[in-house]
Amino acid sequence: MEFRPRLPAEGINVSHTHPLREAFVLVGGVLAVTALFMVLSALAIDLIVPHIPPHWEARIFAGLWAGSNEEDLDQETRQQRQAVQALLDRLAAHWPEAPYRFRVSILDQPTPNALAFPGGLIGVTSGLLEQVESENELAFVLAHELGHFRHRDHLRSLGRGLVLGFVLTLATGSSQLLQLAPMLAERSFARKQERESDGFGLELVYREYGHVAAANDFFQRITEPGLPLARELEGYLSTHPVSETRVADLWTLAQQRGWPLRGEPLPFSY
Repeated sequence: MEFRPRLPAEGINVSHTHPLREAFVLVGGVLAVTALFMVLSALAIDLIVPHIPPHWEARIFAGLWAGSNEEDLDQETRQQRQAVQALLDRLAAHWPEAPYRFRVSILDQPTPNALAFPGGLIGVTSGLLEQVESENELAFVLAHELGHFRHRDHLRSLGRGLVLGFVLTLATGSSQLLQLAPMLAERSFARKQERESDGFGLELVYREYGHVAAANDFFQRITEPGLPLARELEGYLSTHPVSETRVADLWTLAQQRGWPLRGEPLPFSY
């Protein structure tokens, strides 16, 4: 049989699939794998966090306490920290099973906010101290943060922030995004976490004062449309979203437990 060389058929190396379709399939596959990784990571974090010994947590994150040394503060900030610390100690005394001693750090930020950090550190901004109208209001904010420690929400949030930072690092090739993990951890907690922390915090406030009137006043002032405080507290609301349902759940709990919604608030001074 005689061999007769000939040119290959036209289009032999051309895919029969449209390139855009291939791109969509590839991108969709990557997104699906990424989403699955993040979901599985979140589930793993929820399973692991409850089993992390508190003393491990305190030792690992001990460096956070360095920023709250008394000698590094000016006189006014030192007085603020001492007053807030004394209030926090009184509230924590109503939680005998507390895993460690909690410490306050005053953050020089005008945006009113309070944040729970791993290891027992609670950051309170100077802006929040300027906005609270009573000791009771500040007590509820601090007690709410203790509630996040009670349910270890701070560790869950940090873990998810690290996962998200890792994914962004892989996507962009920039390892600097991992440094955003602490900031990502400050994102708003889920509604369930906020509700559970509200309940725990409200109980501590009741044990300290015999009523929960301040929490009622605080939420009324930050949720009423058009009030200046609602605008001032945008930072707090971004990390601690308040909804009508959340407020209703809070007052339902108070009524079920028989905690008075009326009482005389105490002035906060330092």
